[in-house]
Amino acid sequence: MIRQSIVSLTLLAVAVFTSGKVRSAESDATKAATKAFHQLIDNEWQWTLHDDPEFASWLGDHRHDQRWQNLSLNAIERRHEYRQSVLEHLAKIDSLLLSKQDRVSYELFRGQYQNAVDAYQFGWHLVPLTQRGGIQDTSSLASSLRFETVKDYEAWNIRLYSFPEYMDQTLALMQKGVDRKIVHARVVMTRLPAQIRRQIVDDPTKSLFYKPYRDMPDSISVEKQVDLKEGAELSIRTRIVPAYRKMLRFFEEVYLPACFEKVGVWQIPNGREFYASRARQFTTTDLTPQQIHDIGHHEVKRIRLEMKDVMREVGFNGTFAEFLEHLRNDQKYYYKDPNKLLSEYKAICRRIDPQLPKMFGRLPRRPYQLEAIPQHLAPDTTTAYYRSPSADGSRNGTYFVNLYRPETRPTYEMEVLSVHEAVPGHHLQIAIAQELEGIPEFRRYGGYTAFIEGWGLYSEKLGYELGLYKDPYSRFGQLTYDMWRAVRLVVDTGIHDQGWSRQKAIDFFAANAAKSMHDIENEIDRYIAWPGQALAYKIGQLRILELRKKAETELGDKFDLRAFHDTILGQGAVTLNVLDGIVNDWIAERKVKD
Repeated sequence: MIRQSIVSLTLLAVAVFTSGKVRSAESDATKAATKAFHQLIDNEWQWTLHDDPEFASWLGDHRHDQRWQNLSLNAIERRHEYRQSVLEHLAKIDSLLLSKQDRVSYELFRGQYQNAVDAYQFGWHLVPLTQRGGIQDTSSLASSLRFETVKDYEAWNIRLYSFPEYMDQTLALMQKGVDRKIVHARVVMTRLPAQIRRQIVDDPTKSLFYKPYRDMPDSISVEKQVDLKEGAELSIRTRIVPAYRKMLRFFEEVYLPACFEKVGVWQIPNGREFYASRARQFTTTDLTPQQIHDIGHHEVKRIRLEMKDVMREVGFNGTFAEFLEHLRNDQKYYYKDPNKLLSEYKAICRRIDPQLPKMFGRLPRRPYQLEAIPQHLAPDTTTAYYRSPSADGSRNGTYFVNLYRPETRPTYEMEVLSVHEAVPGHHLQIAIAQELEGIPEFRRYGGYTAFIEGWGLYSEKLGYELGLYKDPYSRFGQLTYDMWRAVRLVVDTGIHDQGWSRQKAIDFFAANAAKSMHDIENEIDRYIAWPGQALAYKIGQLRILELRKKAETELGDKFDLRAFHDTILGQGAVTLNVLDGIVNDWIAERKVKD
């Protein structure tokens, strides 16, 4: 018995020792994999900032303020090859050895790089501008930058001087796009010449690039201010304005005539395959364009029934089409004074802000501000948009509203628009993401459109719980915005996959939503120039609504809306399949809690 006990103890000791060695080896492998992964994503974040100096400047990283991004064809090819090599390095790291949080980062990081690599074959980088943005609007970068020191101004002056090379690279891309028949539809590109001409000025001080010099800080001596201003004026006069004159000639004589008469990317080489890949990218799902088209039709029918309920509530005697025309044309729903319009937007935001703690346990530290969309962009852009805070704290989040032609901006849309673009929509979500700890920078300052815009659209429904939409017309405004995003699923897939004409898309939009014809045309032109992006909103919203319904059903009395929202926003803007896992884990954890 004694001998048997000794043998047993010896075997137990060997097992414990061996088990310890195995655990130690596993620990070493985990540490090595974790270190390798962290080093890779940290290096890639620095590479991103170096590779895209405008993005770095926009974030508030001023190390690369003197440069523009290299848009030469050779640089774009090298960028593609580099991303392929990163994916090869990433594949050597065993994600199963990483922590749960790092596995999420691994999946998101791999997806981002794989999307970029897969997209290269379609050549969409050869269309480097749209009617809503591009090199014709590069001057807007100045509005996002900090100008406090001599170094800030000197960096801008160097950028101004080097602008012609940046322009030449852009025009070379566009010429290659002409050669390969990868271009935009002519109907949206006809907006560009007027935008280019705004940059061609006789007086350099009237240039949009000169904006930082109009109100320089007193900390810079008068002599130095004069020197900096003279340098800027010289570059604008002799380098920037001539570059835009060159662009205008090229655009009108070469590019515009080569653009498609019809609309839709089905016209470019492998266009339908390209669009299907864009649909997957922007929705972060495997839905096909046809499936998305069908979802859109279903949502349009559902929302239209709710809109008819409001129409009956207000006692309108007429058809649905007549009610939409009434809303578009009756001036009691519009302001004539742009300043009054801006004041009312501010008043709405002041009403929303105090209600947020009822629905969120965590609120962003960074505030947001409300401004008018710059006049040179307003005629060609949408009703509003949001600009996120800078990483260095020098710029708050900004909710931009369009004051151009206020007589086309209905008052019943103002509440829902503010919820989407400011709080609890884009500002709350994006600012919280930037303030998260324990996740890498590419997740804090990046993200997926399906999540970001899906959250914005989900937030519009939260307006009811925030005490908004008390007026039936404001409720109709909320339904109009929901319908707007449902219409997008139909018309975006219709244009780019099914060969719809621009007019057919406009007619479908106008038949189902009360937005003004000016807004509808701008929206349709946006979808034409930005294939697939518009699909993200409704697909993302539907998924978040599904997850909330699932949580409410499974948790019953244990469901906590504030905790649910904090969970949704607690990992940054992730793909929808990752979001599924996050919420399912949260539900499981809540179930076992007392």
